[in-house]
Amino acid sequence: MSDHSRRTFLKAAGGAVGSAALLTGSASADGSSGPDRRFLVDLREVSRSEVPDDVEIIHDISEIDVLAARGDPGAVPGSASTVADLAVYQHDATPEGGPAKEHSGKGRGSKGPAWDSGEPTNTELQWDKRAQRVGDLTENPGNGRTVQDTATGEGTRVAVIDSGVYDHPDLAGVVNEELSENFTTDPYDFRPNGAGNHGTHVAGIVAGNNADGEGILGTAPDTEILSHRVFSGVQGASGDTIAAVVDAASKGCDAANLSLGYPLPYVYPDEYPFLLDVKEMYERAVSYARSQDMVVVNSSGNDALDMDQEGVLSLPTEVEGVFGVAATGPIGYLWDDKKPSREDKALKKLDKPTAYPANYTNYGEAVDVSAAGGNYDPEAIDEVEGWYYDLVLSTVYETNEDGETVPDYGWKAGTSMAAPQVAGAVALVRSLRPDASVEEVETLIRETARDAPEGETYHGAGHLDLRRLIKRAR
Repeated sequence: MSDHSRRTFLKAAGGAVGSAALLTGSASADGSSGPDRRFLVDLREVSRSEVPDDVEIIHDISEIDVLAARGDPGAVPGSASTVADLAVYQHDATPEGGPAKEHSGKGRGSKGPAWDSGEPTNTELQWDKRAQRVGDLTENPGNGRTVQDTATGEGTRVAVIDSGVYDHPDLAGVVNEELSENFTTDPYDFRPNGAGNHGTHVAGIVAGNNADGEGILGTAPDTEILSHRVFSGVQGASGDTIAAVVDAASKGCDAANLSLGYPLPYVYPDEYPFLLDVKEMYERAVSYARSQDMVVVNSSGNDALDMDQEGVLSLPTEVEGVFGVAATGPIGYLWDDKKPSREDKALKKLDKPTAYPANYTNYGEAVDVSAAGGNYDPEAIDEVEGWYYDLVLSTVYETNEDGETVPDYGWKAGTSMAAPQVAGAVALVRSLRPDASVEEVETLIRETARDAPEGETYHGAGHLDLRRLIKRAR
């Protein structure tokens, strides 16, 4: 697949991002100092007592000997004691937008007259859950066992480290508001503030409860979500993200979903050596998370990047202990939108199957498994009305003409949508095996994954297979 081997083109395109990926107020790429920088302090290189009082401590992450700070990094003794606090992005919301897609159209038939119009309903549009037989989304209830006949994630907890989770009917009672937290420096709570509905979409994929039978069904609807917000706008901070991972582990989460990362050109440590320092900080956080029995699930990125190339480092996917997820998706789902062709028959009438690698997904040895993230045919966007049916439908919100924020449904595609499929799978396993170690959970997911088109380069151990997974975990 030639469109997955574009290092030269992508590197040139990524150069347009330039210094935008360095956090405003962060230590600069050349390590220079300044009066109001975001940076990380390594307490293994300098004692806490040596950090000047005029350095503001944003997060005390003492569990891994790190402080997230603001001030003048040059005031902290020791050349190795500070690390640039690199900007991090939602994986489908980088400065240049990236090749991943979204569509603002509402879930057809979601509420009101369209329900009886013969148009697809929200449950029919959830190819990602239907392909896995996650729950009873068919028009013929009881037609065979589903994954959720065995496990629904009860008694588990998943952290969505993202842009925040909005109040939505399909997430009612799902978010633990007491334990959720805002890790940014803005004064608001864990709900979205200026960073869009990315986290809300991710949360629906994990734990939508399809409250009225017309909405979104998540993989693990009985799990509990912690909304750990790390974005106020497009950019987030590495220090906020690392603090959120450690906090989620300390609060007993079974999995943390990180649908975020670092865009081109910040994948070349020879050019940006501070990437190696940031990697080491993530390694500490992930090691701590694993010691607390939490699986760290990360989207592999949307740059169609071969992560196995020499001189490439894709963070945090390539951090030791991170469970990396690539994206797949169909081409042609419900394009022939006729009532008799729906149900699971629609999954057999595809130009490309649901397990086919998405055209944007990063790939390589850092991928543990692939999962449904959505796909699209660029030529169909202007030609096919329902081209976006190949994206993933989930919970979002919009601002109506009266300026009110209201719940809604919408499509997105990206490895950001693939990772929460796996985070939900962790919840299912832990609901059946509460004492399973991180290693045991990850091994079960890998060993039950199935072979998929284009092989292990794009799928690691294989494509997520929830039915096989739950059968083995029982």
